[in-house]
Amino acid sequence: MLKLNFHPAGRHQLSIPGPSPVPDRISRAFSMPTIDHRGPEFGPLGLTVLAGIKKIFQTQHPVVIYPASGTGAWEAALVNTLSSGDHVLMYETGQFAALWKKIADSLGLKTEFLGLPGAEGWRKGVQSDLIEARLRADTAHAIKAVCVVHNETSTGVTSDIKAVRDAIDRAGHPALMLVDTVSGLGSAEYKHDAWGADVSIAGSQKGLMMPPGISFNALSPKAIAASKKATLPRAFWAWDEMLEMNKTGYFPYTPNTNLLYGLHEALDMILGEGLDNVFARHQRLAKACRAAVTGWGLEIQCTDAAVYSPVLTGVVMPEGIDADVVRKVIYEKFDTSLGMGLGKVKGKLFRIGHLGECNDGSLMGTLCAVEMGLSLAGVALKGSGVVAAMEVLKAPLELAQPSALKIAA
Repeated sequence: MLKLNFHPAGRHQLSIPGPSPVPDRISRAFSMPTIDHRGPEFGPLGLTVLAGIKKIFQTQHPVVIYPASGTGAWEAALVNTLSSGDHVLMYETGQFAALWKKIADSLGLKTEFLGLPGAEGWRKGVQSDLIEARLRADTAHAIKAVCVVHNETSTGVTSDIKAVRDAIDRAGHPALMLVDTVSGLGSAEYKHDAWGADVSIAGSQKGLMMPPGISFNALSPKAIAASKKATLPRAFWAWDEMLEMNKTGYFPYTPNTNLLYGLHEALDMILGEGLDNVFARHQRLAKACRAAVTGWGLEIQCTDAAVYSPVLTGVVMPEGIDADVVRKVIYEKFDTSLGMGLGKVKGKLFRIGHLGECNDGSLMGTLCAVEMGLSLAGVALKGSGVVAAMEVLKAPLELAQPSALKIAA
């Protein structure tokens, strides 16, 4: 028989950059009795979560909720707005930008990967000037969409999305702007409307503190208009029927009802804390984590301080040290999971997640485990990163006034 008791006594320290730990309050919501998704009780639930998630995206426009992963939402954004053979400009910031490109290629789109050369491209954010220059050169407006990743989970870089919109506008180009904020939403500031995104893509398992299984497309009027002309095949992902049925809180197919109960709780927790307070908490924890890395004498994967991620920190290992070996030591000795290096940086770094329900105590527990594990794995440390992080966290978190936002519509 399969044994599922993998962990020793105490709560496992899940310190990967998603899925993030699920708060007990949300877990309890999943246990509510499943209701008829065509019955009278479901409509109010659907309307409430649809209204609440719009506040997280900071949009007045529709948000589509799918019973799927973020990968599904990537595909949905593409197939609803584009036609076979359309030229799509995609910016490479890391592994998830590369995976999104792979989806676009498989759909028959003509993809163009733009970015900084070599390893540098995986250490910095989107360079909006490169996008502007490329769009200015596209005088025939062959490029139909620009795809960028807001928070690149593989590297710990949060790109300036407003700068990308400004670049597109300065070029006078009609291309749609599609943004992956799967790991950013609910942890890093994101403004769908104000930043001019046409489709914003997100998932439940990061800043929303949920298990995987729900994904989102936040839409603009321009994106909805494009969907009426797009010809890529779509059925499950189609926006039109979804938007029509969502007007009454229902879905055209069976939604994941109990995950929606959890989403209701997650939205209530985030809006109750206040978005500005959530963002400030994440920035403070990220600052403490970076102080720890610097205290150890190690290198941060992101080399541009202006775009450090509040969601995660990539920790680069010295030459000759396998990051996966270090992760294994930390997991086996201290029951702490860290994110592995992905794609081009596999084995070269590990990633510390500080998102979702993370607080001072949980971050310090992780950093203590990491410091001990680094030492046991033979990594020479300059000093104590734990002490450096403590100095950052001694300063109080300045909170905004209690949020006036309510989850209900």
